[in-house]
Amino acid sequence: MLNESLQRLLDSDIWFSFKQSKVTVCAALVSTTMILAAAVAPLISLQNPFDPASLSLMDAFSPPVWLDEGTWAFPLRSDNQGRDLYSAILYGSRVSLLIGFSSVLLAMLVGVSLGLVAGYIGGVVDGIIMRVADVQISFPAILIALLIDGVMRAILPGERHEEMVFYVLVLSIGLSQWVQFARTVRGSTMVERNKEYVQAARVIGVSRVMIMLRHILPNVMGPVLVIATISLAVAILTEATLSFLGVGVPPTEPSLGTLIRIGQDFLFSGEWWIVIFPGITLATLILAVNLVGDWMRDAFNPKLR
Repeated sequence: MLNESLQRLLDSDIWFSFKQSKVTVCAALVSTTMILAAAVAPLISLQNPFDPASLSLMDAFSPPVWLDEGTWAFPLRSDNQGRDLYSAILYGSRVSLLIGFSSVLLAMLVGVSLGLVAGYIGGVVDGIIMRVADVQISFPAILIALLIDGVMRAILPGERHEEMVFYVLVLSIGLSQWVQFARTVRGSTMVERNKEYVQAARVIGVSRVMIMLRHILPNVMGPVLVIATISLAVAILTEATLSFLGVGVPPTEPSLGTLIRIGQDFLFSGEWWIVIFPGITLATLILAVNLVGDWMRDAFNPKLR
C-alpha cells in the first residue's frame, strides 16, 4: 500500500513540477536541513546554551576559529554570556521553529473550523464569523499579537508569565493568523456543499458535523496546506519580531529573534557577529520556506496546470 502511494506520487504532475524547479529543490533541501539540524540540536551542538552551569563569562566575546586566538570550542565566536554562537543558533532555531509550527497548527485549527461552519451553515453564523474576520484583518498581525501578549502579561503575574511565555507566543501568533484559513476554507466549503456527494450524504441522514469532517474537509485541504506553508514563514518572522521587541522568549532561552536583539546592543562596539550570524540564519530559513510555499501555491492551482 505504501509503495503504491509512493509510486503514484512519483508519477504525479506535482512531483514532476517539483523536479523541474531547481530553485524549489534547493529551497526544500535548505529548509529540511535547517529543520533537521534544529531537531537534533542536542546531538550536534557543542554546548547547551540554555544550561547556565555550562557557561562562563570568561568565554564572552571569544574570537572565531578562523582567527589566531580562535578555538573550535567557539567556531562562530561567543556572545556576551559566553554562549557558543553556533550552539545558540541551533537551539534558537529550535525554539523559533517550534513556536512557528505550533502557532500555525493553532491557526489552522481555529480557522479551518470556523471556515467550515461559516461556509456550510451560512446565514447569521456566517455573517458573525466573517465580520469578526473583517475587523481582525484590518489590523496588522504584529499588532494583534502584541495586544494578546499584553493582555496575557496583565492577567499573569511576572514569574508566571515567564514560565508561560512559549504558550503565550503560540496563542498570540496563532490567533493573529486564523483569518486567512477561515476565509479560504469558507469559500471552498460554499462550493463543495452544493455538490452531489454532499447532497447524497444529507439524503441518507448523515449529520452536519460528519458531512463537514468526513466529506467536505478532505476536499478543501489543498489550499490550506499552501497557506500553512507560507504562514510558517510569517509565524517565524512574527516570533522574531516580538522577541526583538523584548516581548518574546527570555534571553536565558533565546530564539533567533532574541539573539538578534542581544547582538544589537553590541553591534556598534565591534561585536557584529552576535547579530549577523543569527540574522543570516533567520533570513535563510524564511526565504527557503517562502520559496517552497510559492511553488506549492502554483503547483496546487488548477488554473496553472
